[in-house]
Amino acid sequence: MGIVKTTSQYGVMLGFIALLCSAISSGIFFLTKGKIDEAMAAQQRELLLQVIPQSYFDNNLLESAVTPNSENLAGIQKVYFAKKDNQLSAYVYETTAPDGYSGDIRLLVGLTPEGNVLGVRVIEHHETPGLGDKIELRISNWILSFDHQSINENNLTDWAVKKDGGKFDQFSGATITPRAIVNQVKRSALTMLNNQATLQQLAIQERE
Repeated sequence: MGIVKTTSQYGVMLGFIALLCSAISSGIFFLTKGKIDEAMAAQQRELLLQVIPQSYFDNNLLESAVTPNSENLAGIQKVYFAKKDNQLSAYVYETTAPDGYSGDIRLLVGLTPEGNVLGVRVIEHHETPGLGDKIELRISNWILSFDHQSINENNLTDWAVKKDGGKFDQFSGATITPRAIVNQVKRSALTMLNNQATLQQLAIQERE
C-alpha cells in the first residue's frame, strides 16, 4: 500500500509539473507573440519597399494583400494594392518562375498600371551557389536591371536575355536562371496588365 501511495504522489507531482510547464510556455508565447508579429511585419514592409518606393502609396500596403482565385490571374500568388490619395498607383505581386535551373524561383514584383516595372526581388530560390545565386542582391546587382523598365506589346522582344535576343544580361555559365526570371517577370507583368478590370474588382473587395 505504501508503494502504491508513493507512486500516486509521484504521478500527481509529475502532472502538476507538466501543467506548470505548459502554463509557463503559454505565457511566454502570448508575451512574445506580439513582438514576433511586429518584427515579421517590419521585415515584410522593408521587402515591399525594395520594389515600390514609399512615394507611390500612402495606404497600409500589408493590409491590402489579396490572394487571387481568378483563372485570369493564374501564376499570381498574392497582390498588394498601392494607393495614393485613394487612387490605385501600383501593384506589388508575388509570382513564381517554374523553370529555374534547380526548381521554382519565387519573385516579388512592383508594377504600375501603365506597365512600368518598379523593381523585382527574389524571395526564394534553390539555384547553384556561385552561379545562379547572382540573382540575390547581396551577391550581385543584376536584379536591379529590372528597375523602371517599361513593358508593353511593342517591346516584348527586349524582354529576354541577350543570348535570346533581348536586353538583359545572363551570367557566365548560368543562362537558365536569369532566363527563367526575365521570362516570368514578362509573363506575369502581361497577365497583370491584361487583367486590370479583374484587379480593380479585387481592389474593391479588399476595401470592403
